[in-house]
Amino acid sequence: MTMRNYLKFITRATSLELLWAAHTEEMARYGFDRLIYGYTRYRTETSLGDPEDFVILTNHSEEYVDGFLHEGLYFHAPMLHWALKHEGAGSWRMINNMMANRTMTPEEQTVYEFNQRMGVAAGYTISFNSVSVRAKGAISLCARPGLSQADVDEIWNIHGDDILLMNNVAHLKILTLPHVAPNRSLTKRQREALEWVGDGKTTQDIAVLMGLTPATVEKHLRLAREALSVETTAQAVMKAALHNQMFVIEA
Repeated sequence: MTMRNYLKFITRATSLELLWAAHTEEMARYGFDRLIYGYTRYRTETSLGDPEDFVILTNHSEEYVDGFLHEGLYFHAPMLHWALKHEGAGSWRMINNMMANRTMTPEEQTVYEFNQRMGVAAGYTISFNSVSVRAKGAISLCARPGLSQADVDEIWNIHGDDILLMNNVAHLKILTLPHVAPNRSLTKRQREALEWVGDGKTTQDIAVLMGLTPATVEKHLRLAREALSVETTAQAVMKAALHNQMFVIEA
């Protein structure tokens, strides 16, 4: 796919699935065959927020995802720490330098050894620009087996600007698409009720508009709060809006 066709496809993608399939295919053409994209809107000084609220896209093996993400190794990954403090592209050569200089913490050493066992040894990390101190997005580009970090750095010297552009466009597009953890998706009725709340309607108003009883409207709003793991309906409206789950244009 040419750069023009790639950008055209990504900007017109209507789902995360379509976007991710195209993006992983294009990154593999440059030698990066395993990716992890992560984004949070709930970062604080000491936390990245609830992992259930992360937007995570990856084509790594289930075994790797279980260890790195589900068991929490990601939180001690050196390149994640780098991404939280920087923006732009970072070579994994810095990990090798940390090993050579013996500056890794025991937790970072554990992540390094896990990655080595799983063949995650060479690559680049891109940290995206943030417009909010609470938001952060990054993508890990792991090189295919057989490529050394020197090989990857050479690829980046030649194609780095294009790879960076493609990932930034993909990231910006992801922010516009509906996304939510499977156990936190809203039903059509829950979404509709929240949309009316967002428009300033009362429970009585919503009952008339949806052809339901006020008690049923309250039930939909309660279930929406539970699905989104928030305490108030106002918080549910805000969270659903942040996750692009409200006022969705149906395909």
